[in-house]
Amino acid sequence: MNLMTTDSELEAKHRALWALGDYAAIAANIVRPLGPVLVGASGVGPGDRVLDVAAGTGNVAIPAAAAGARVTASDLCPELVEQGRRLGADAGVTIDWAEANAEALPYDDGSFDTVLSCIGVMFAPHHQQAAEELLRVTRPGGRIGLIAWTPEGFIGQLFATMKPYVPAPPPGVSPPPLWGDEEYVRTLLGDRVGELTCERRELDVTVYPDGAAFRDHFKANYGPTISAYRAIAADAERVAALDAEIAALGDRFLTGATMPWEYLLTVTNRH
Repeated sequence: MNLMTTDSELEAKHRALWALGDYAAIAANIVRPLGPVLVGASGVGPGDRVLDVAAGTGNVAIPAAAAGARVTASDLCPELVEQGRRLGADAGVTIDWAEANAEALPYDDGSFDTVLSCIGVMFAPHHQQAAEELLRVTRPGGRIGLIAWTPEGFIGQLFATMKPYVPAPPPGVSPPPLWGDEEYVRTLLGDRVGELTCERRELDVTVYPDGAAFRDHFKANYGPTISAYRAIAADAERVAALDAEIAALGDRFLTGATMPWEYLLTVTNRH
């Protein structure tokens, strides 16, 4: 069982961050297709013991359960856990949901055949600690499958755009999109896994007619963007500047009616 400790204040801040806005709507209307991609690439099948780490509302857990796996889904945010529980029930699948920190998972060593995380564990503040937990709860010979936004892709660039407007993170906290860099992931997992299969792919997003529409949607619904605006709410000039920068970013990535969001798909086996 995990003996790692967590920073309770930082944990509380992250829990509150993902309760802001309506991440469930973003999960349902935009990033849902990534779940079946990760389940398929990881070879999830009937009877497999699967853990979905930082599961959000179940974009991976639900298709994994539909494939016949015995699925446990955990997330730090209780609001997302409750929404995921309802969505799983609506889909007619059985999932064991739990509120849990990706940096201190409440599961025994080697408990799962397959451990997955889709744009989830990348947001745990201490990357190496989170990686250690992924490795710990995966059985020897088991599989680890990850999807993360790349630093160069659209969401990675969104975080780079917001960075000058938010307070500096505490020491030891690393930018989430680093998980979308192949060499960085290799360093995190080290020699405790076999060969990594890493593939850069794109999620084609077609719901935003222009960058301003994207900005307004994320400004209202996406926790990190809401938090960035709250940090500068008293400074109208900075708010206007961030408005302009995010809209310009969206326009720069928009090609016709499509805004491609690049991600890294990583699959490997634990030694």
